[in-house]
Amino acid sequence: MLKRIAILVHELNRHVLPTAVVMQLQSQAQAVSTYASTSIEGNPLPLTEVKRLLKQHPNHARQSEREVLNYNRALTNLNQQVDAPFTAQRLQTIQATVMEELLPAHQVGAWRQEAVVIYVPRGQEIVYLPPDYADVPALMAALITFVQENWGKLDPLLLAGIFHKQMVVIHPFMDGNGRTARLATNLLLAGLGLDTFNLFSFENYYNQNVTRYFEKVGLRDDYYELAPNLDFTPWLRYFAEGILDELLRVQKQVEQSKRAPATTLQPHHQQILDHIDEHDFITDKEYAQLTERAKATRTGDFNKLIAFGLLKRHGRGRLTHYRRA
Repeated sequence: MLKRIAILVHELNRHVLPTAVVMQLQSQAQAVSTYASTSIEGNPLPLTEVKRLLKQHPNHARQSEREVLNYNRALTNLNQQVDAPFTAQRLQTIQATVMEELLPAHQVGAWRQEAVVIYVPRGQEIVYLPPDYADVPALMAALITFVQENWGKLDPLLLAGIFHKQMVVIHPFMDGNGRTARLATNLLLAGLGLDTFNLFSFENYYNQNVTRYFEKVGLRDDYYELAPNLDFTPWLRYFAEGILDELLRVQKQVEQSKRAPATTLQPHHQQILDHIDEHDFITDKEYAQLTERAKATRTGDFNKLIAFGLLKRHGRGRLTHYRRA
């Protein structure tokens, strides 16, 4: 699977996509990642509602909506800072973003200071007793050191997979462990060298069968009895299956996008962008002087570029103008 993944990454890197297509696919992938990762933790919102939330960003949000908005913000931050050092502080910052307004202040962005137990998902049966909170700082320090020392040496997929399971095993935070682990895993998977990495949404594979995911990534019984003989191989095999499945999905999507006229910039779209690059903005009147397209069609051109994330509308009525997003 590692060989197949390496070949797929190489093949995907040979594709050259228009910026508009990349931005559209990236927006879709981020929405799917946000939906899948929060859904794994029991968030009830469907993908359609998640996409609506990410467009509207309401000021007042219910808990389920706050979970989605927080996760998406953390994912956006990571995508913008892929090359930042992998440290304990970074993990704590991720968890603080994920759990903002969802936990008491002393439990946000800090290792837990209390005992926790893990229940069956959506059930009452206790299945796992994580390490004592007093051992968490040393266990996390060892895990982070392992990641830092093996970055660039161990295959990125193996490194990401080992980190993912071990962090879930340690359970260093009072809440938000799964979401934080998946976000940090995403960061480590950037080491695969995929040029279109932001089109990648590995969480969706695991959300398709949440029970299997929890069985593979989690443990049963007491950490101290299990730790000496932990075998990561079954998890790593399953983890690699998910990465391979997602890369095949991205490959199919990229190939379809290259053939789809709906996601391709036309010469008249490029005229708009060129004019803005030269004059800082464009109005409909100025665009009408560049093209013979009817007013309704010109409006559609502007809306398409806005949907692609390339333009932003400013002003109203006769003062309406468009700038680069």
